[in-house]
Amino acid sequence: MNVDAFIQRFSAGLAMMEELPLPQARRAYDKLCRTFAPPDPAGMRIDNSICEGVSVRRFIPQRRTPGCVLFIHGGGFTIGSAESHHGLAASLAQLLEREVVSVNYRLAPEVDYPAMLADCQAVLEAVHPVALVGDSAGGRLAIDLAHQLNEAPPLGLIYPPVGELAINCLGEDAPLLSRSDVLSIREQCPKIIATQRDRSPPASTIEVLTVEHDPLTHPVETAVALWQQAGASIGYHCAPQMVHGALHAQAQLPEMSAAWQGFCHTLKRRLN
Repeated sequence: MNVDAFIQRFSAGLAMMEELPLPQARRAYDKLCRTFAPPDPAGMRIDNSICEGVSVRRFIPQRRTPGCVLFIHGGGFTIGSAESHHGLAASLAQLLEREVVSVNYRLAPEVDYPAMLADCQAVLEAVHPVALVGDSAGGRLAIDLAHQLNEAPPLGLIYPPVGELAINCLGEDAPLLSRSDVLSIREQCPKIIATQRDRSPPASTIEVLTVEHDPLTHPVETAVALWQQAGASIGYHCAPQMVHGALHAQAQLPEMSAAWQGFCHTLKRRLN
């Protein structure tokens, strides 16, 4: 599959969701994302449970090092779940050789951003992860979780929304995520605006993964430069030709796979 075919399939799935009530749209999104995920790695154990009142899914690879990684899914703060991001969490666990705990935090509009953050924090305090990894909206949550810690573990950030998120700060429109999409997310969850918060690094060690065609890539690169100036150790990976959301199909998109493998390999090295 090439990126154009991915965009066509994913766009068609998103278009179908627009006519559905939110609960059904969420289930449709979970199903859409799972269609791109490869089979679970051989020998991996997957358990659903409740941790401090929050639903989580644990991915335990056959070969693993002690210590777990907290994974926070994306979805624009209104959709997404451990189910939609099952393939990413399973791949992360396999590549890092660590247990991954994927958090089913509550979503907007039922709750506001501080409640989502509180769900993630409750799980973090219970499992004491050796790293935090967040995808898109989950990356924003991972950053703000890290800012609250006296000493944050290494972060893995996958095309997160950072900074002011104003029109003049964003990159060009791209398939699957436009600047107006970002501004509507900003309006839905105004407390994600981090003009001042993102001037300082959320952790001393950070791995970042972006894609070439994504309005969020420019503000991420701006933040990375500020964090490096402040002394943070940052690894940066950008997948050429790829778009926001392409990580779901990384097993079928060579450019996305190479960037993902590099991101995970470097993060693993930082944890060992």
